[in-house]
Amino acid sequence: QVQLVESGGGLVQAGGSLRLSCAASGTIFSISVVGWYRQAPGKQRELVADINSGGITKYADSVKGRFTISRDNAKNTVYLQMNSLEPDDTAVYYCNLNFFRKNFWGQGTQVTVSA
Repeated sequence: QVQLVESGGGLVQAGGSLRLSCAASGTIFSISVVGWYRQAPGKQRELVADINSGGITKYADSVKGRFTISRDNAKNTVYLQMNSLEPDDTAVYYCNLNFFRKNFWGQGTQVTVSA
């Protein structure tokens, strides 16, 4: 079983920055795809960004050029650097680990961007 613990959410003004972190337990982190999803009130959960074991990244169009995902396999941690935040980025952000189609989720961290 994998446990994911997120940190780094909070309240920030538009144009500001936040860095999310997600620490994973277990031994499969380095060979898994890890990423961040978000869910705003009344909306479906959506992929924000992910990174595979080879370091290849994928981003939602809405965050390209503003967000950067990275991973540190030695620390079993994935990061999401969020710059130029906009009110539409307000959501609960969830860490995800995917290992051979089995998904693990963190508890979520709230990000609120004020106008």
